[in-house]
Amino acid sequence: MQAGNTTAPANMALPSTMTRGAMLLFACASGLSVANVYYAQPLLDALAADFSIPQAAIGGVVTATQVGCALALVLLVPLGDLLERRWLMLVQVLLLTTVLVCVGLARSPAMLLASMFLVGALGTAMTQGLIAYAASAASENERGRVVGAAQGGVFLGLLLARVMAGGISDIAGWRTVYFCSAVTMLMLATLLWSGLPRLARPPHRMSYLRLIGSMFLLLRQDRVLQVRGVLALLMFAAFNIFWSAMVLPLSVPPYSFSHTAIGAFGLVGAVGALAAARAGRWADQGFEQPTTFAALALLLVAWIPLSLLGTSLWALVIGIVLLDLGGQAIHVTNQSMIFRSHPDGHSRVVGVYMLFYAAGSGLGALATTAVYAATGWPGVCFLGAGVSLLALAFWAATLRHITVATSVK
Repeated sequence: MQAGNTTAPANMALPSTMTRGAMLLFACASGLSVANVYYAQPLLDALAADFSIPQAAIGGVVTATQVGCALALVLLVPLGDLLERRWLMLVQVLLLTTVLVCVGLARSPAMLLASMFLVGALGTAMTQGLIAYAASAASENERGRVVGAAQGGVFLGLLLARVMAGGISDIAGWRTVYFCSAVTMLMLATLLWSGLPRLARPPHRMSYLRLIGSMFLLLRQDRVLQVRGVLALLMFAAFNIFWSAMVLPLSVPPYSFSHTAIGAFGLVGAVGALAAARAGRWADQGFEQPTTFAALALLLVAWIPLSLLGTSLWALVIGIVLLDLGGQAIHVTNQSMIFRSHPDGHSRVVGVYMLFYAAGSGLGALATTAVYAATGWPGVCFLGAGVSLLALAFWAATLRHITVATSVK
């Protein structure tokens, strides 16, 4: 399947629109790739028992995965701007398949941690590489829509990973989760090789070290990337302030929900994934700033019903929907704008941008547990609303500069 002329320069807008099948492949592949990074979260109790790891230390499995994710953003994701993307995706998915088998066969904590580190690195490299691939394969007038579809797949994969892992583990044990994923990745390799659009090899020839260094040069020079990165940091901090603390009030009276029941609330966020593609279409039509304003407003307003968690579960559901709608719309709009700024550097740009995501997620999770211990759920909501308000104020303060920078480009 072709996406325009394969001999065209990498930065040339493709003359034909991407087929529905190609968009669906990007979305499904992105979701299946990112799911590998999150399978372990509902399995920590089983892993602790199987490997005789103390409960206080089993969080190291998640930490190893997240360290792999962070390093992949800097060391692996940028390779898409240096190597032919289709071959790169094939190599990465085959390596990920091998590593997933290693997780399922692990017999020592050291092997488990090493394998989970590689799962985080390769799963992240594939996920963000596919989003950059989709952006490069799309023509200029549909890039936001295509990126929105891929990002929707990521969001659904993230949400469903915990549910699938828990269900498979209950039936056949935690190792089966990773063996099943390995088989899925092997089948995905065939689909990616036959279905991904063929693109021209990147025209520039630079060394690997120069490629990595150019990421930070892009960040220093690009005002749009700077501003949208900070918005991503604040938005993902607000996200994690909520999601990291939600389990605490729901697991105690008057609710005393099980972890499975609490995890089911995450499925409500699937509505946000459905809105992602629509935000991308608006970005394609030139409405990035109005979309951003509306999304940031939703992010702020969401904390009103979320603050009523103690009295109404329906309010909690409404708050989750608003939070995810706003967050996903911001995320898709951000990516649409930064990809437009660097048509020949999509992989490096998404790598830099997602570093802001990682920082925001970590800071949000760290802050919310301390605040909950000191002030309870009202303090968490106040913190989340404060961060959301800061994001809205930052966007308003930088709007004029971004408008000028965008018009210059």
